[in-house]
Amino acid sequence: MACDPQSESPRLLGLVTARGGSKRLPGKNIRMLGDRPLIAWTLDAARASGVLCDVLVSTDDPAIAETAQVWGGLVPWLRPAELAGDSASSIDVALHALDWYEAEHGRVDGLLLLQPTSPFRRAETLREAVDLFRKGSGRPVVSVSPAEPPPAWCFTLANGALTPLLGWEMMERRSQDLEPTFALNGAVFLATPAVLRERRTYVTEDTLPLLMSDPAEALDIDTEWDWILAKAILARLDKA
Repeated sequence: MACDPQSESPRLLGLVTARGGSKRLPGKNIRMLGDRPLIAWTLDAARASGVLCDVLVSTDDPAIAETAQVWGGLVPWLRPAELAGDSASSIDVALHALDWYEAEHGRVDGLLLLQPTSPFRRAETLREAVDLFRKGSGRPVVSVSPAEPPPAWCFTLANGALTPLLGWEMMERRSQDLEPTFALNGAVFLATPAVLRERRTYVTEDTLPLLMSDPAEALDIDTEWDWILAKAILARLDKA
């Protein structure tokens, strides 16, 4: 997988982060979803998008590394122990991978972080993200979905009592009168190396939203219930 040097498109590195120590859903990254392991869904979409120079997989788990290589991922090393624990941040992991890749393969214009827990993220959506990134002159891009439930219907709990997060007045409004709100869904994070190194985040005041209206595409698998939903979605897709 390589970028066309004559192309006007940005030179982008895809990064799939897949730690082996999942506690809520052990072994999820290589668990079979349909005819392929979970991580393969993301690797397939990344390859099909045609917008990435390479898709680097950062993992601390030899079984994940072997599976990722089979499905086309670049796995040159296992993640260092200090980046494999619960305290390691996604930005530290991203910068470790970015520093290595640029030292070995040259400068890139952006890093596209793809979590393997979003199996139904489409290649077309990745192309949309890159197009938005290009038109926005390198502003960060993150994927969002309509927030469910809306924040006006959320509460804090203290001393056995409920308090509306946005106050009682907002609670009295009809749903159609509430301002639309959106939440990060974890499917797409795209930023320049400069933003990541200087600001250590994908979400800034000038980040561009990539709206995902399809709940299936925005699914982020973290629990057994999420896995049940993924299998139901897959069964429905197979019948379509």
